[in-house]
Amino acid sequence: MYAIIKTGGKQYRVEEEMIIKVEKLPVEAGETVEFDQVLSVVDDNGARFGNPVLEGAKVIGKVLEQGKNKKVIVFKYRRKKRYRKKTGHRQPYTKVLIEKIEA
Repeated sequence: MYAIIKTGGKQYRVEEEMIIKVEKLPVEAGETVEFDQVLSVVDDNGARFGNPVLEGAKVIGKVLEQGKNKKVIVFKYRRKKRYRKKTGHRQPYTKVLIEKIEA
């Protein structure tokens, strides 16, 4: 059984006992989080799709940690103009353990 959820502007295919990294959520580590934007659920009975979301379906997860990804280097360069600009970016994330899919 798996579901497709939408959070942080992205879509994720999740199963129970799966660990995913999503865009940062305003939830502390150890608390539970509920994803109610479930786009589809596939189980033994077949596939169900929402228009755009399934009514009454939700995915429950537990927040494991809040953190930052590895640094991404952004380097801007213009040849012959003596222009160089180097910056870095670390995107914050939330690591979630999917506990239950209710559909």
